[in-house]
Amino acid sequence: MRVRQELERLGLELDRPELLQVTIEFGPQGQPIPLGEEVQVMDESWTTAHVRLAPITQLWTTAEVSPFLLRTVPQHESFMVLLQSTALIYCTSMGQPETDAEFERIYRKLRRYPDAEDHHPLFSYLQGAARLYLSLRDVSRTEYEALTRRLGNLAERFCSHTGSTNYHRQVLHSVAGT
Repeated sequence: MRVRQELERLGLELDRPELLQVTIEFGPQGQPIPLGEEVQVMDESWTTAHVRLAPITQLWTTAEVSPFLLRTVPQHESFMVLLQSTALIYCTSMGQPETDAEFERIYRKLRRYPDAEDHHPLFSYLQGAARLYLSLRDVSRTEYEALTRRLGNLAERFCSHTGSTNYHRQVLHSVAGT
């Protein structure tokens, strides 16, 4: 609730969280800086704000949804779009796509160890996008795990060989068109 109020006070549009972005920050050497507690958020009108976000495990709600329902009824599609658009923006800013296998690894780690650190800066940006979404919408642990599992399964499904970037080319670019 505090994050929502803070972002609204600063003028960000929050009705469609999938249109928000966690901006990529670069250090003096041009390398992406992994995110910490504070995250810069931008909406589609380019309004930006810095906000302090709690860890993912502190943001889950207690209302549980059956994993079966999550497979049959699209839940929190805007969560999926926000994470995938964050991944696309990260890859675009780096000038190269990540491999399908790396996306699958990162999504799997995000599901299993949501508050962990990772050597790959993309992990912290996806984590930041998840923290932002969970700060704005009620999501249970079961829902979160099902959503991140779907992302990982999607990346795995597009992996055709070592080094393939099909997930980036076919899925992430289609998200940009929505």
